[in-house]
Amino acid sequence: MISNPKELIPKLDELGYVIDEELATVIYLMLKLEKPLLLEGNPGVGKTEAAYILSTFLQTELIRLQCYEGLDVNAAVYEWNYQKQLLAIKIQEQSNLSTTQKEELIFSDDYLLKRPLLRAITSIKPPVLLIDEIDRADEEFEAFLLELLSAFQITIPELGTVKAESKPFVILTSNRTRELSDALKRRCLYYWVPYPSEAKELKIIKKHLPDIEEKLALQMVRTIQKVRALKLDKSPGIAETIDWAKGILAMHVTEINNESLEKTLSCIVKSKRDLSAVREEIHNLLTR
Repeated sequence: MISNPKELIPKLDELGYVIDEELATVIYLMLKLEKPLLLEGNPGVGKTEAAYILSTFLQTELIRLQCYEGLDVNAAVYEWNYQKQLLAIKIQEQSNLSTTQKEELIFSDDYLLKRPLLRAITSIKPPVLLIDEIDRADEEFEAFLLELLSAFQITIPELGTVKAESKPFVILTSNRTRELSDALKRRCLYYWVPYPSEAKELKIIKKHLPDIEEKLALQMVRTIQKVRALKLDKSPGIAETIDWAKGILAMHVTEINNESLEKTLSCIVKSKRDLSAVREEIHNLLTR
């Protein structure tokens, strides 16, 4: 295990994740303090990827819960295998077991379907638990998470309280489509993931595409940084930058100019309105 945050930087870099000292420090504290980490930021800045890379670094399983509106306990925590329970009840009809004994039989681990949250706290080896886009879930589900995030336990009415055998490393991500509760934030370390600087984004491109020409990569980074300055519905994230770089190389482009940018805008913008806005500024993007 690492002894200071700076040791994380080259280790994660080897795995393809470019990280600065500030984020490395937050992740280091998450590991040492065994506290959940809430990563907020615009879409496409590498929040989810941080969890995947961390699981690779720790050589442990990544368990992901994708949040959405209407997410409930059955999908996130557990549900009972009703068909198997009914079969067991049928088999036990003629047995001498009491009603209480029959209930204990069918409400046991053998009939429990573990969903991501329950899987995470019952794993023998601590996994990385990714609760992705928590802002998409409703406030009721967010409140349900508080027990897990503070005590690393889950209460199942039929079984009682299930405590973590080993605490998972929890990362929550949010695109900030709504404000999260103070109660949830209090239980987490926090980091806002910004868009990368020019130097960092250049390093990211070269990490993913080591054969790209330095001059071409620099042109791309400077252009994408200017695109983000426009008032778009969805500014391009790092994922779009990498897609664009791959597209540029696939088309054997050697220079970013009006023509090459126009032809590859589909890699950068994701709506008709944004497409029009960028097209209007193409000349300025490449000259100023």
